[in-house]
Amino acid sequence: MTNQELRLSVGASPSQRTMAVLGGVFIAAVGAAFVVLPLIAGGLLSGLAGPGDPLSSYEEARDLPPGMLPPVLQDSGGGGEQAGPGLFIGLCGLPFVLLGIYLVLRVLRTAAWLDGSRARVRGAILSRSVDLATARIDAGEVSYRDAEDDFPARGQRVPTIIATDQASGRRVTIPLRGMGLGILPPSELRALAEAITTGRPVDGRDGDAHAVANQLRRLSEPSEADQWGLRGLRGQWGR
Repeated sequence: MTNQELRLSVGASPSQRTMAVLGGVFIAAVGAAFVVLPLIAGGLLSGLAGPGDPLSSYEEARDLPPGMLPPVLQDSGGGGEQAGPGLFIGLCGLPFVLLGIYLVLRVLRTAAWLDGSRARVRGAILSRSVDLATARIDAGEVSYRDAEDDFPARGQRVPTIIATDQASGRRVTIPLRGMGLGILPPSELRALAEAITTGRPVDGRDGDAHAVANQLRRLSEPSEADQWGLRGLRGQWGR
């Protein structure tokens, strides 16, 4: 096994990254508009309210009876009622801002590395690492939608490797789909299989891990990969 860190070809393709970033920026911009526009509109309305030159401070109107003071210089209750709806609309835009930022971070930061037998997967915010040689290995699937799909129903189920650290319960998920590829390159599939089986017993609970590794090695063969691809892998994955 090589000790050189290997970056796995997981994540979105360049075109998918571009589309996701544009979508995330648009969603964040819409949310920011909800936050900023009520503040701007409130300032414009307060400047336009009332005829004549408004009084700028209480010092200029301290000789006037309280009933003749402008609303902004009277009791703070009237101003709070006017600010309420604008503040509420602004708060409604915050979830859209956070969602847009999350989408951008997820598509730009998602990556995975293999360093010896240890796999490190980075998500939108956090990174997790698990030793594949000692972790519980399961076969799973995640939903994946191609950029050219017109409807979500046409999305694919992409096989994954789920590695769970048996001591801490920390889990990482490694999809077996490369950037713009049907499956990961053969060299990466073989590296994953080798990392899973390094120093691992062949019997008992480790039998499932060896079965997953054998499937990865079989898929790394060019003829097998060309024959099965993702569709064939989904048919036999987890058996």
